[in-house]
Amino acid sequence: MTDSWERARQVLVTAGLPPDHLAGRRPLTGGTYNTVEELRLADGSTYVLKIPPPKTVPGLRHESQLLVSEAEFYRSAAPVGVPAPSVVAVGDGHLLMTACPGAPWDDSTTGAEQALLRGELGGLVARLHQVTGPAFGYPSGALGPLAPDWRTAFTGMLDAVLDDAVRYDAWLPVPADEVARTLQGSYDALDEVTVPQLVHFDLWQGNILVDRSTGEPRIGGLIDGERMFWGDPVADFVSLALLGDIRGDEAFLRGYRQAGGRVEFDEATCRRLALYRAYLYLIMLIETVPRAVGEEHVRWTRDVVGPALMGALTDLPGHTVRTAPGAGSDRGR
Repeated sequence: MTDSWERARQVLVTAGLPPDHLAGRRPLTGGTYNTVEELRLADGSTYVLKIPPPKTVPGLRHESQLLVSEAEFYRSAAPVGVPAPSVVAVGDGHLLMTACPGAPWDDSTTGAEQALLRGELGGLVARLHQVTGPAFGYPSGALGPLAPDWRTAFTGMLDAVLDDAVRYDAWLPVPADEVARTLQGSYDALDEVTVPQLVHFDLWQGNILVDRSTGEPRIGGLIDGERMFWGDPVADFVSLALLGDIRGDEAFLRGYRQAGGRVEFDEATCRRLALYRAYLYLIMLIETVPRAVGEEHVRWTRDVVGPALMGALTDLPGHTVRTAPGAGSDRGR
């Protein structure tokens, strides 16, 4: 078996970098799927290497070939001036990229810094949403080819994650078929989306680097673009206000609109936002099974994400779902 140092050297060779200049490597934490390492060369330059898990490791259907989507995100973000890693080399079993300055956004920011950063973030996300793609869906091809319309793409994404729920016998606050029936009543709202735009879909604070090297904090990079798809930019507002409501984030929305982002929270937009919330919260609940997370995380997910999923479903018109003791699959955990 190739050790991690030799693997890193082999990746440097594919990137046209001198493998004998590898001076250090260290694992980076925070992710739950890929293996991530920082590589330091003798000249002081640093790179980030991502390695996917072996194909035998279980995952959700859309997680196949995630690094293809991640590379697509970084290449698409560069022309609009959004700080993000640059792709150095990508292959079937690796993604090598440049390192961005800063550290993941944490709770140490003051109120004034928070407002400043949220405004800057809004402007950056508006720039991302200026980028358009060839069609709708995941560029990785994990769920098949890109679709000609958003309804086809996104309902396929929902079908896949609900299939995962059944396949893994994952706990949900209500059975998967009831979730599906509730979601289907709002699929017509998806028809308003006619242009495939760049969506990161994982912009919680852990994937936003804050750079303090010049004193005033600035956003150093948007990272972990592996969940990106071509679709409705409104979908990005879910992770940007994870388990909350983006409509209360005045600084972000001000920065978004000042940079040309367009959003009005009319009835159809709110229905689509509820659909996207449901999609993300389904992923968060279901992935605890193939990830084999600990009991504490399982409890947190059920206690926090379960009600958030119910909130998204009850925000859809004509909902009939009700939380009931013992509802959904349990797997005995």
